[in-house]
Amino acid sequence: MPSFDEVLKQAGDFGKFQKKVFFLLCQTGITFSFLFVGIVFLGRDPEQYWCRIPFVSELKKPCEWTLEEEYNITIQASSLLNSSQCERHDTKWNNTRHNCMYPLAQLTNNFSGESFTTCQDGWLFKKPHSTIASEYDLVCENKWIIDMTQSILNMGFLVGGFVLGYAADRFGRITIYLFSSFGAGLCGLIVAFAPNIIVFSIFRFLQGIFGKGTWMTSFVLVTELVGSDHRRVVGIVIQMFFTLGVVILPGIAYVIPTWQGIQLVTTLPNFLFLLYYWVVPESPRWLITRKKAKKALNIMQSVAKENGQSLPVHFSEITVSDEEVSNPSVFDLVRTPRMRKFTLILMYAWFTSAVVYQGLVLRLGLIEGNLYLEFFISAVIELPSAFLILATIDRLGRRPLFASGTLVAGAACLITAFLPKGILSLLCGTLVLLLPETKGQPLPETVEDVEKMLSFNVFCEKNKQQNSSKEV
Repeated sequence: MPSFDEVLKQAGDFGKFQKKVFFLLCQTGITFSFLFVGIVFLGRDPEQYWCRIPFVSELKKPCEWTLEEEYNITIQASSLLNSSQCERHDTKWNNTRHNCMYPLAQLTNNFSGESFTTCQDGWLFKKPHSTIASEYDLVCENKWIIDMTQSILNMGFLVGGFVLGYAADRFGRITIYLFSSFGAGLCGLIVAFAPNIIVFSIFRFLQGIFGKGTWMTSFVLVTELVGSDHRRVVGIVIQMFFTLGVVILPGIAYVIPTWQGIQLVTTLPNFLFLLYYWVVPESPRWLITRKKAKKALNIMQSVAKENGQSLPVHFSEITVSDEEVSNPSVFDLVRTPRMRKFTLILMYAWFTSAVVYQGLVLRLGLIEGNLYLEFFISAVIELPSAFLILATIDRLGRRPLFASGTLVAGAACLITAFLPKGILSLLCGTLVLLLPETKGQPLPETVEDVEKMLSFNVFCEKNKQQNSSKEV
């Protein structure tokens, strides 16, 4: 009986079927990038805002002022009192008389003292629904809440990685992918219409959980459906679609004037992924680990047919070894010393990449200039690096490129004065050298396969050293 890799090779390990599924799942990278860095535009500083002057707000209705008229009067009053965006003079207003023609007369006649107070009555925004800052008064002393919402989203990514990652091993890749797509879409809709910042943060956290689920399962699916010779291509290209989403995002934000509109446009595509139920099958590799080899073979027969191939008659059943059939647990990642080392290094590598990347992206919102253009340029710059990796990864290997890339990133951050982030990347680049090289290796199915991978790398290194000494 053939093994799964033999069946995959016979059916076509990167044929028409795989290319179709690969392209469809790559779209997940675009929507996930919207979620990952969208706060740059959802929470950007409002263009114009000022402390709300109580008596001006009180006169708005009887005087039938428009928002623009109220804004202009507020600006005049604030300018007269030399107030800032985050504080105003503490004054007592004469509420017994209303003068719609000369509203500032009440202000000048009743102004006394030099004491200041915070904008305890809120703020007035010229574009009240442009960002979450203007929607929920997240300016001045409340500005830190915007950063907190991004931290809450990242916490959702962390929880989603553990919970939905485990669920994908237990219940299937495509099942969790579809479940996560629906959850991300639903939570994103609720975020768009959140009545307050508390509801916004709660469902932003949940959207982070489900968003991470879609990204993880799509990546696992595409790598499990292709042969080992094509893993490098699909693994890099799917990341390029993430970059493509980052490139597209500033255009969306430039065209759509409100944060609710941006949130809806970047969220609704998640519901389209539910159509994949009829197009993308379950991972045959996963089915084998769950003792469903017959179902896996049926899927591979469909794959072969779409690829213009046919499986031999004697391929009536796929060989399932005891090592391939497992009951996965999250504790498998730390069960043995080698697995603990690999797991901790890779977790730190992902942590570092996220901190440095997200930190640099979010910092764009703090730099004066054209935010849309600067964001677009920073995203486009990522694409050449992806092509460079594609051209060199087989020659140099995964580990040297990963290590050198993070070391260069750390050095660049140090040069640009981002000292904390630079140290993280430098340490990450050093730790990656402790990982085994995966170039030309089959996709490990079990913990035992990972253990053997290190032994194979050590054996190859010894052979190289022996051959070099003999030549000398």
